[in-house]
Amino acid sequence: MDRRNNIVFILILLLVAAVIWVDVTPSVQIGSWYRSLETKLGLDLKGGLQVLMEVDKPADYVVDPQALQDAKQILENRSNGLGVSEVVFQIAGNRRIVGEFPGLTNTEDVIKVLKETGELEFIDLGSSPLPEGTIVKTDSGSGTTGSSDLAPTIVAPTSETVTEAAPTGATEEPVYHTIMTGSSLKEVSVGRDTVTGEYYISFVLTAEGKKVFADFTSQNVGKYLAISLDKRLISVPVIQTAITEGSGQISGGGFTDVSANELAIQLRYGALPIPLKVVESRAVGPTLGQDSINKSLIAGLIGFSIVMLFMALYYRLPGLLADLALIIYALFTYALFRLIPVTLTLPGIAGFVLSIGMAVDANILIFERLKEELIAGRTLKQAVDLGWKRAWSSIRDSNISTLITCAILFWFGSAFGASLVKGFSLTLSLGVLVSMFTAIIVTRTFLHITLDKIDFTGHHKWFGL
Repeated sequence: MDRRNNIVFILILLLVAAVIWVDVTPSVQIGSWYRSLETKLGLDLKGGLQVLMEVDKPADYVVDPQALQDAKQILENRSNGLGVSEVVFQIAGNRRIVGEFPGLTNTEDVIKVLKETGELEFIDLGSSPLPEGTIVKTDSGSGTTGSSDLAPTIVAPTSETVTEAAPTGATEEPVYHTIMTGSSLKEVSVGRDTVTGEYYISFVLTAEGKKVFADFTSQNVGKYLAISLDKRLISVPVIQTAITEGSGQISGGGFTDVSANELAIQLRYGALPIPLKVVESRAVGPTLGQDSINKSLIAGLIGFSIVMLFMALYYRLPGLLADLALIIYALFTYALFRLIPVTLTLPGIAGFVLSIGMAVDANILIFERLKEELIAGRTLKQAVDLGWKRAWSSIRDSNISTLITCAILFWFGSAFGASLVKGFSLTLSLGVLVSMFTAIIVTRTFLHITLDKIDFTGHHKWFGL
């Protein structure tokens, strides 16, 4: 048993060293792999923008719940594509989506990208080209909302080339046939020409899109294949040769890094399944957030100190060991927040502070059982084992009850768009899980390592007896 406890003790020390490294290191990079370990703060702590969007349909229109869920996912993908990695989207009711963008300053650009549909179409113009920028109607759907003033060309990345034709000012036809849409895109990425320095957008088609594209370009050499974004023509190239590789580039439109990435985001994540409108946006200042952080830290330190002081005064030596385990608990939990990562909000910090009490609760149960066994005449080693075994069922049941409550709160927050409730339940549940680990492994090991060789007969005061 001693050898086992020594091995576990060494493993705990190694794990603590790794956890401290995670807690203090801002990032880690291994080769080309990079991971930020910065603590992520929510809107109420960091400041930023909160946007409320609503389905842009009449009040009696029945919204498909799956369509609303898909719209939420697309909005998340677009926002993360913009680099807003801490963004939170929640469905509120059956018609609204709430978006939170911590630390964001350029709010107009984000709202613009979120509202754009990004519907890409490859359109058959036959032998009659139209000027770039022309708004057209197609047989894939209606709509005339444009979102781009670019006039790029499309070329194959290999020797198979499509060149741009000069606009001829031909008369617009009522409806044009769409060969395929952006749903046929498999991959979209932004690149930069190493010679000219110009940005371009590369795309790879799905197997079905590749066949359609190959068949059409093979049968229409010398004719015009237009590319439109939200019904506005952004390129009107003439087909010079058949393109059978299923890939190509959109280039030559004077792209900047920002405009190329914005267009790639729209193409990559496609159109929203339902129209949305922004009904409210609210900015949260960083000053208020910093004040909340300062007050939360003060409250947490006061609570942590009082708990540690109580344990040391009431349980003496075991209490001091519990305080050490409590410090390890805090380090472990904070490391998890950075690794997952968890976006910390004010309620989330409250959940973490509350979980400190749960961590101490397990130790109190163990120590009270330990006292009972010592009074009954057991040796310290026997008392530690028996005390833990008899306290385990109470520790298990109380923590499971808390985890069930956390699961209910998390579901409630997800169903009704209450992200603050989700943050509270998430940090509390993580804290409970870590507290079970520290109670079962860390505290028990510390007790054996320290107490097994102590003669209890002459040291009753060390245990508060």
